[in-house]
Amino acid sequence: MAYSSGFSPHPRISYANAAPTGAASEAEYLEIGLAAPRDPAQVMGALDAALPPGLDILEVVTAPPGALADQLTGSHWRMSLVGVGPADRRAAVDRFLAEHQVDVSRMTKNGLRTFDARSAVVALEVSDEGLLVTMAHGEPLVRPDDVLAALARVWPAFAPSEVPVLTRIRQGRLDRDTGNIEEPGS
Repeated sequence: MAYSSGFSPHPRISYANAAPTGAASEAEYLEIGLAAPRDPAQVMGALDAALPPGLDILEVVTAPPGALADQLTGSHWRMSLVGVGPADRRAAVDRFLAEHQVDVSRMTKNGLRTFDARSAVVALEVSDEGLLVTMAHGEPLVRPDDVLAALARVWPAFAPSEVPVLTRIRQGRLDRDTGNIEEPGS
C-alpha cells in the first residue's frame, strides 16, 4: 500500500461515496493507492485474507483515469419499513412523485440546510417490505433518509414505527433516461 508523504504519513485509500452512517450497503467502492503495480487477483486475495468474515471483496480492478467518485452518479436503495401499511406507502409515493419539489432540512456541519429531495429521485416504487428508490447523486447529495423525511412531509400518515433499514443495493453510473445503473468504468 502507498502512504502519503510528510510528518504523519497515512495510507492512500479513498472511499468513494460511502454509505451514510447507520445505512447498510451491498455496493461500496474504494480506491487504494499501491506502492507498485500488482496483479488485481493478488490484491483481492490479500484483502480477503485480512478482512473479517462477511465483509467480502467482490472484484478488484485497475482504476481507470479520473476520480472514481465522478463515475458514481446514482444509487439504488431498498428501504425496509415497519408500521407503514401498503396503502399509506402507495399514497405517500404517489403524492411525492406528483410534486415538482419537496424541501427537507438536515443538520450539516455548516448548520441547518434546506434542499429539494424530489429532484434527486429518478424512480420510487412500493415493495412488499417497504420501498425501492433510485437516486441521482448531486449537490447536495440526497440521502435515503432525506427521501423518507420528504415522504412524511407530503403524507403525514407515513410514519414508520421502527427505525427503517436502509440498504444500498447498487451504485454506479446512472442513465437518467432508463434509470439503469451501470458499473463504474464499464
